[in-house]
Amino acid sequence: MGFKVGIVGLPNVGKSTLFNALTRTAAAQAANFPFCTIEPNVGEVAVPDARLDKLAEIAKSKQVIPTRMTFVDIAGLVKGASKGEGLGNQFLANIRETDAIAHVLRCFEDGDVTHVEGRVDPVEDAETIETELMLADLESIEKRLQNIVRKVRGGDKEAIQQERLMQQAKALLEEGKPARLLEVANEDLKAWKMLQLLTAKPVLYVCNVAEDEAATGNAQSARVAEMAEAQGAAHVVISAKIEEEIAQLDPEEAGMFLQELGLEEAGLDRMIRAGYELLQLETYFTAGPKEARAWTIPKGTHAPQAAGVIHGDFERGFIRAETIAYDDYVSHGGEQAAKDAGKMRVEGKSYVVKDGDVLHFLFNA
Repeated sequence: MGFKVGIVGLPNVGKSTLFNALTRTAAAQAANFPFCTIEPNVGEVAVPDARLDKLAEIAKSKQVIPTRMTFVDIAGLVKGASKGEGLGNQFLANIRETDAIAHVLRCFEDGDVTHVEGRVDPVEDAETIETELMLADLESIEKRLQNIVRKVRGGDKEAIQQERLMQQAKALLEEGKPARLLEVANEDLKAWKMLQLLTAKPVLYVCNVAEDEAATGNAQSARVAEMAEAQGAAHVVISAKIEEEIAQLDPEEAGMFLQELGLEEAGLDRMIRAGYELLQLETYFTAGPKEARAWTIPKGTHAPQAAGVIHGDFERGFIRAETIAYDDYVSHGGEQAAKDAGKMRVEGKSYVVKDGDVLHFLFNA
């Protein structure tokens, strides 16, 4: 399981440049005019994880298969999108299908790149997008409440639950607050997700800065960081231009280039790590002579459900999981040596998989 992040923002903030760089493709046209991205472009990237390469080396795996992250480059938003302005309706439909939203915010000055509002203010840009999403959610809720009136009167339990959740979300939205701030009880989580509210999605603010500010950020990105902290959102500082240049280099050249700029890692790595934390995801591994592979699961996943990510039969016929912690696997030089050292554990259905676990599942077909 990977995850899907919608890259959104006002026109000309660097969305398509970032998308092209991150996915190493020119599928999205990056041009200096609004709406150059008409259809949502989808690109998948491998999630870099040095642990997977190490496991493959030890297990002498023929194939190395990382988990994947999907980016969706969505058309630029303008004020009035919730009422169909610009490409509003299309934008809102595309964003519903994502797991999280990456707001690309312009934090750079460049007289050659026009800002749709004629000024550079990332916090105001973020508020513009958030407002449009809140207005769209309110409209959606009001329509749905009208549609389930009869079912609620008839005592339909599902409809009553939906109405309660929608009324709670509506109250928040009318206060100018996003739906993600609502505390949802465990028994309501499934119904809540089915509402597909735009402002219920986790948010990652991506501060697009000039090349010489990529390592330190600037005053504008500092304002975004403050806003993100207040909202309980995540943020990351990136230079889309640097990412575009890195995309053209081989790994060794890219490493040297980053070093010259005072950067420890590429923006892609920072975005993925921030996305994992935002969505509370983690990775477990399978390793053997045939392949070493990374699998993404939500934190707190039990062993049978983790097995189900590989194949539904693994979950249905789950018997037990043989588990070795990553550090033990590496320090002992592989599966058999870790077993001999007593570092392999046999876990049952109640086991909560931990980040970095190297797993082997036993199941009934």
